[in-house]
Amino acid sequence: MKILKDHSLQAYNTFGLDAKAKQFAAIKSARTISTFLKGNKEALFILGGGSNMLLTNNIEALVLKNEIKGIEIIREFKNQVHVAVGGGENWHQFVLWAIRKKLGGIENLSLIPGTVGASPIQNIGAYGVELKDVFVKLEAIDLSTGKKKVYFKNDCQFGYRDSIFKKKLKGKVLISKVVFRLSKNPKINVSYGAIQSILKEKKIKKPSIKNVSDAVIQIRSSKLPDPKVLGNAGSFFKNPEISKRKFKNLQQQFPNIVFYDLPSGKVKIPAGWLIEQCGWKGKKIGNTGSHAQQALVIVNYGNATGSEIKAHAERVIESVKNKFNIALTPEVNII
Repeated sequence: MKILKDHSLQAYNTFGLDAKAKQFAAIKSARTISTFLKGNKEALFILGGGSNMLLTNNIEALVLKNEIKGIEIIREFKNQVHVAVGGGENWHQFVLWAIRKKLGGIENLSLIPGTVGASPIQNIGAYGVELKDVFVKLEAIDLSTGKKKVYFKNDCQFGYRDSIFKKKLKGKVLISKVVFRLSKNPKINVSYGAIQSILKEKKIKKPSIKNVSDAVIQIRSSKLPDPKVLGNAGSFFKNPEISKRKFKNLQQQFPNIVFYDLPSGKVKIPAGWLIEQCGWKGKKIGNTGSHAQQALVIVNYGNATGSEIKAHAERVIESVKNKFNIALTPEVNII
């Protein structure tokens, strides 16, 4: 395993920030990392696709880039299959693989940036589907011992854009493999109006998983800037969930407030709507700002530092708190 010193991470984070790693190494297999860890005394930092982090400083550690590959059907049943996927595989490429194989369950998660290994950490979700809906188990390497451990669904403590890997096990394991349950006879989920509108426009009455995926790609492409063109990490904030009582009070003040009732009894308010109402959509300050097409996205116009982007996020949080008395929580990991 080749270790590089003072290595730039600009190519490894979607904000395009030129932070440096004290040391850097690419991990190609679980065996490699297990062997290496037995004699390692360096502080470690795990890097996936770099699509959900904001680097505000250099990383004074050995950065391990997860590049463990492989997609394999490991169990087959009458109506479903279990698929094992390497943690270093690109998430969207895995979605496209599943569609080619006519296996459903993750088509609504098309075009989400990042790696498969990072997907359980965030419990990624979009358009009515979350990763936990298709999750079976994962294999992870304990960074303190080099030993492999298996985590099943209940072990992961999945929540809204949350899991045990963002809390108790944050920075303590490397996810080497994830096993998914995909369907041979998928139930098409077009519950979101935006997907329905595109299918109607294309006159598709009985959509396939590819039709749904294409619609999601079209929606995301129209709203979210390409990180290769304009640095960003997608949605910067979580959609806040508030009590019914608090929502009723807000609705009296803001009759046009956008909301979604949740099974839990709470109400979800789109963070993008809140931010837009505070006047941030399309507003640029220095080298950063909120995107013109989607206020939820903070962008790097080319020369921003991580600290500049963090300061902009803090201004947005403060303005939403002042106007709506709602505290926005970053979805992006600030490092």
